[in-house]
Amino acid sequence: MSILIYAESAEGKFKKVAFELASYAKKVAETLGTTVTALTINAGDVSELAKYGVDKVLKVSNDKLNGFTAKAYADAIKQAAQKEASKVILLSSTTDSIYLSSLVAVGLDAGYASNVVGLPVSTAPFQVKRNAFSNKAFNITEITTDVKVLGLAKNSYGIFETPSTLTEEDFAPSISDADFGVKVASVEKVSGKVSIADADIVVSAGRGLKGPENWGMVEELATVLGAATACSKPVSDLGWRPHSEHVGQTGKPVATNLYIAIGISGAIQHIAGISSSKVKVVINSDPEAPFFKVADYGIVGDAFEIVPQLIEKLKAFKAHQS
Repeated sequence: MSILIYAESAEGKFKKVAFELASYAKKVAETLGTTVTALTINAGDVSELAKYGVDKVLKVSNDKLNGFTAKAYADAIKQAAQKEASKVILLSSTTDSIYLSSLVAVGLDAGYASNVVGLPVSTAPFQVKRNAFSNKAFNITEITTDVKVLGLAKNSYGIFETPSTLTEEDFAPSISDADFGVKVASVEKVSGKVSIADADIVVSAGRGLKGPENWGMVEELATVLGAATACSKPVSDLGWRPHSEHVGQTGKPVATNLYIAIGISGAIQHIAGISSSKVKVVINSDPEAPFFKVADYGIVGDAFEIVPQLIEKLKAFKAHQS
């Protein structure tokens, strides 16, 4: 009756969310007196999962699953849960896992709680704390079904090493052709950059930068910080930056440790999409910009003067540290 997690990977390497999910599952497993099993799909070396408390890995190797197809992946997770007699199935809140969670819940006739932000408040009855109303509030949700599916909000728990002895097992779920009603034609990936999904820090900019030709300082700041770059919706709509960098409620929601907004006024949809970030820093020349109302730190001034100085100071600090 092991707890089952879906450990996401990309190009054979585990995503950071897989380790957070394993850390969370280990703590829940200790409370319930059980173990943690991870399902991996076309991952490489799985031994790293042992650092974070995973006791067993079901390894799926199937070339047909190289491209993400929600129905097929959900079926694999469902069959793994049935094989392990798992009553609690954990997924992250990445774009892929949000698609998967509801399909897994339906397949297992399970209750599903999304945006979970903490360990279960109670296990009898089973209750969890969740973000609600675009991260403006919390609620306590009780799941009464025998099988429970939880979607853990990114960066809500953390990553903790709890070494375990890992058992590996090949697993070949029955995947039918009907699971591939949607086919992946191609995938375009940006290489050499930190992805928004895996970033602890995001540097984002808006129309205050006046044009795409000024994005160099945003990218330089991101490089110094080891951060991902992002933008507001108007910027992606204007074609200054690719749509893959658009963050916010209508783009990619982010829950980073640090979010820096440069020249973004703070439309409600943008703020809702980044509100789960732990520390928000705003640089804007307009002291009345709505973003200042939700910022932890705000700098009123010209970004073209402030950002180069910030880059210079950070470089000097890093040089001193080394």
